[in-house]
Amino acid sequence: MSTRKAGVSSAEEIQSFVAKAGPRLLVIDVRNPDPAVEPGDQKSLKVAGIPSSSYRPQAVHLVYDRETKTMPLPGVEKDTPIITHCGGGGRGQKAKDLLMENGFTNVINGGGPKETDCWKEFGEK
Repeated sequence: MSTRKAGVSSAEEIQSFVAKAGPRLLVIDVRNPDPAVEPGDQKSLKVAGIPSSSYRPQAVHLVYDRETKTMPLPGVEKDTPIITHCGGGGRGQKAKDLLMENGFTNVINGGGPKETDCWKEFGEK
């Protein structure tokens, strides 16, 4: 396995977080499906598609924009347990930091489909 990017939680941390969160868990997928903007996301999108009401029901898709360093904020309570992810963890960490700067208090970075041991803990949520 390759070295995790800074800030990506371990599989054990994610497993504990998911168990404690239960149905309150929110997974935020920050990947950009536009290949002109984020060509690197195309590989991870083949492994795991964008969340929808029937696929990954505890997940929402809120694109983190590298250029503006922003993303839409989720409309949930600030203490909602949140896992951010992208393809491998870099933007997931930026999204986590942005959420925490905006008052969200219970956020971890799950990496993404590339981190298979982590992904198996929350990837279908």
